[in-house]
Amino acid sequence: MTISALSPISLARQLGAWRGATGGGAAYRQLARAIRLLIADGRIGLGVRIGGERDLAQALGMSRTTVSAAFDLLRDEGYLVTRQGSGSVTRLPGVALRGGSGTADIGEFDDADDARHDIIDWTKAALPAPPTIWHAYEQALGQMPAFLSGIGYEVFGIRRLRVAIAADYAARGCPTTPDQIFVTSGAQHGLSLLLHLLAGPGDRIVVDHPTYHNAIAAILRHSCVAVPVGLPIQGWDIDAFHAAFRQTSPRFAYILADFHNPTGRLMDADTRAKLVRAARDTHTPLVVDETMTNIALDVSAPPSVAAYDPEGEMVISLGSASKRFWGGLRIGWIRAAPQTIVALSRLRETLDMATPVLEQLAVAALLENSPRDDMATWSDVRARRDQLIARLESALPHWRVSVPPGGFMLWAEMPRPEASALAAMARCLSLRITPGPRFGVNGAFERFIRLPFTLPETALDRAVDRLIMAEAHLRSAGARIPDRAAWDLEAERVI
Repeated sequence: MTISALSPISLARQLGAWRGATGGGAAYRQLARAIRLLIADGRIGLGVRIGGERDLAQALGMSRTTVSAAFDLLRDEGYLVTRQGSGSVTRLPGVALRGGSGTADIGEFDDADDARHDIIDWTKAALPAPPTIWHAYEQALGQMPAFLSGIGYEVFGIRRLRVAIAADYAARGCPTTPDQIFVTSGAQHGLSLLLHLLAGPGDRIVVDHPTYHNAIAAILRHSCVAVPVGLPIQGWDIDAFHAAFRQTSPRFAYILADFHNPTGRLMDADTRAKLVRAARDTHTPLVVDETMTNIALDVSAPPSVAAYDPEGEMVISLGSASKRFWGGLRIGWIRAAPQTIVALSRLRETLDMATPVLEQLAVAALLENSPRDDMATWSDVRARRDQLIARLESALPHWRVSVPPGGFMLWAEMPRPEASALAAMARCLSLRITPGPRFGVNGAFERFIRLPFTLPETALDRAVDRLIMAEAHLRSAGARIPDRAAWDLEAERVI
């Protein structure tokens, strides 16, 4: 079997600013720690041949002696194996390559992208399209002729969709006019527009912590600073948010109040009111991500956070059709004060102009013809959640898992801080999982992994089987990073 290779230049790029990032000490020890972390958190797959010592030394601008010493240390620790004429290949301690009695074949632990076709991707908290999508597109096609005489650039969004979204907010106890709605190409696009409008390089953005991983990425991509406010065991700590607003003067706070991603928790009505008061006291706008608000499994979400801001001064809401209907629609929206909507329209004209009309018509049809909050709609998802929790309680009783009242995922707590190592081990078994650091700032949440329950039940069972096997391998391999400072480098796996 061909083993994939990583060039010295690519390895140097992966290492980034590694000096001092994993603690002090001799240069060869720092380099070994940095490479060890890349292997353990899955950024370099197992069974990957990495570049020669001389070429890597040249790419890093350091002596070959230092690189050789780092490779020797990694071999001693079990993270590299070297064969004459074959170079050095990555591995995890205790997971042997082909050649010894009772050892595993490299094919079993090769990069899952290349070696196996039965990969289970357990990183997606989303569902395939329901049958109603096809009917919605049929309706939309029938309505397209009315738009073909125009130029098709509806910068605010088509009126029919804005009316339907406004009616949906009103049904949730939040009176809204179409002039308060701005249609986007998904909620992530909406957040990017708001970052462009409200923040600049170096500005601080408060986030509940953990939070949606793509929100962190968007904040960093706009050269802003994410200020994390930790979530307690239950609920939200509004006093901590109030203190963060007062002490850091953020441009805005990004909050997930409805079936929070990744924890699944739901902010109660009293906490919503207190959060808006804290925002008003400190003049801190709230950007509230409501993409999960309709995924109610056990209890309906309270009125939108914007309902507790009747003046419309403090709360901007982000919504999306992706979770409620289908991600392929790529339709989202922003609810805000009319003057903010106008400012967004002016900004958008310099970026992407408008959202496709056909998809807007399809979402309008879906909103007009589907119940706003029908828990029976999600009965299959609820059954999958309960099945997954039962399997985890039986097979991994030392893990802690809370039952989320809605949403698509569990936030599972492990007994030790080794989520990234578990993700790397699971990938060897053709299972992709998302470790907790993906949802944190500065590598936090190594005790957690996010486990969606959106897979079909048979696939969910197979995923749990592989997760159990991965944990067993991890226990036998002892693949934990002994240097705590090494975890300061955040896992960057693509999910």
